[in-house]
Amino acid sequence: MFELSALYAAFERYFGQPPTRIARAPGRVNLIGEHTDYNDGFVFPMALDRATYVAARPRADRIVRVFSVKFREEDRFHLDQIVRDEQRQWVNYIRGVAKGLLARDLPLRGADLLIDSDVPAGSGLSSSAALEVAVGYTFQLLNDINLLGEELALLAQGAEHSFVGVKCGIMDQLIAALGEADHALLIDCRDLSYRPVPIPANVRVVVCDSGVRHRLAGSEYNQRRAGCEEAVRLLKPALGKIQALRDVRLTDLAEYGHLLPPDLLPLARHVVSENERTLAAADALAAGDLVKMGRLMVESHHSLRDDYRVSVPELDTLVELALAAPGCFGSRMTGGGFGGSTVSLVAADRVDEFVAAMIAGYAIRTGRTMQPLVCTAGAGVSCVYASEEE
Repeated sequence: MFELSALYAAFERYFGQPPTRIARAPGRVNLIGEHTDYNDGFVFPMALDRATYVAARPRADRIVRVFSVKFREEDRFHLDQIVRDEQRQWVNYIRGVAKGLLARDLPLRGADLLIDSDVPAGSGLSSSAALEVAVGYTFQLLNDINLLGEELALLAQGAEHSFVGVKCGIMDQLIAALGEADHALLIDCRDLSYRPVPIPANVRVVVCDSGVRHRLAGSEYNQRRAGCEEAVRLLKPALGKIQALRDVRLTDLAEYGHLLPPDLLPLARHVVSENERTLAAADALAAGDLVKMGRLMVESHHSLRDDYRVSVPELDTLVELALAAPGCFGSRMTGGGFGGSTVSLVAADRVDEFVAAMIAGYAIRTGRTMQPLVCTAGAGVSCVYASEEE
């Protein structure tokens, strides 16, 4: 359980005054719908009950001072001269959000920020989007700015594109901004509309961290995105005014897949089939059909492994172990891939047995220690402390 009092005290020790605001934004786990968001497709994430927290106090000048509890480092920049830091990646998430707000001609004053988090970094739970959204919301609170959740998500996504260098989709930022407790959200990444779907009380979502760390900015993530865009360009002469792979059907690929080179056809096939699975999964979960939901999750993993080629042996091992463990309806890798975590749907009355089997099995198969996270669907970004002082 994250201790707000400890964060408050740490801020006061470091900056010499108490914070006036504390904001939080959650990490997320995606139940299904992977690498579809930047293809204008459908995703089905839920916000976690783990979050990034920002304690803050406004300044009278235009200096922003940031201290990261995790990195034990400070960053300092002037709002009139925000440049990318080539040495420390974590500071670019914060600088990029500030620059994005200024680009919208929104008034900002300097601030002292202290940041801590209980979202595991590099595990595919979108600690980066949690940081971006939490910082963006903090600046809103300190400067009396009113942005809708969708606007805040787009601002945070823009920061990741321009300042961090990852051409991510909108899913992570949107669920961090708009998540609903006890629900997953079926999100249409083209128009940002969404539908909350209750998570049945008789099931739990369990995240297992492979221990393999990925860095999306330095990985093949951007190459996959470029490949999808190239597939759309090559299919357009046959299919007409398609904007993204969201507009392509499996029957289209069956007829016109020969227009794509061998390395692009599997990428397109994954995205197109994943969109269909995601819509079906949301309907299955809404109906309480956990068997069907689980089957679709497994199909998703196989597609990510074989067609999109973003899984790694450790993730495949975790899925195999989960499907053999007590009470598991389905399991798949979640997040960008090349490491990170799996997500499993598990009967609530078998969770303890499932967790024990996963810990033991993963240690035997890989020699790695792993502690599964039994997750609850949390709410989106919020202010959790506000003093009367301004």
